Amino acid sequence: MTGLFSSEKFDTHCRVEIEQSPDHFHAHVELADNLAIYPGDRVQVHGEPIMVSFGEKVSFDRTATVQRAGHLRRVWTKISGYFEMAELYEVSFTPGRL
Repeated sequence: MTGLFSSEKFDTHCRVEIEQSPDHFHAHVELADNLAIYPGDRVQVHGEPIMVSFGEKVSFDRTATVQRAGHLRRVWTKISGYFEMAELYEVSFTPGRL
C-alpha cells in the first residue's frame, strides 16, 4: 500500500516489442496481467540493450521493476502534466500582435 511519501516496489514479467520499418518505428512494453500504470509510477525494464536493424520487428520477454508513486507524487505529476499540456494550447491564429 502506498502512503503519502512512501511507495511500493515490485518486479513483474513484461514483453518488449520493437519495430523499425518504413511504416513503423516504435517500442512497446506490456506488463504481465495487464498491470495498470498510473501518473507518477516508474517502470524500469532489465536486461541487455536491444538493437534492432532496419526492417525488423522483434519481441523479448524481460523482467521489469515497477515503483508505485506515493499520493503526493501522484498529485504533483497530475498537476504538472496539466500545465505542460496547457503549453500546447498557447497557439494564436490572430494576425499580428494584440
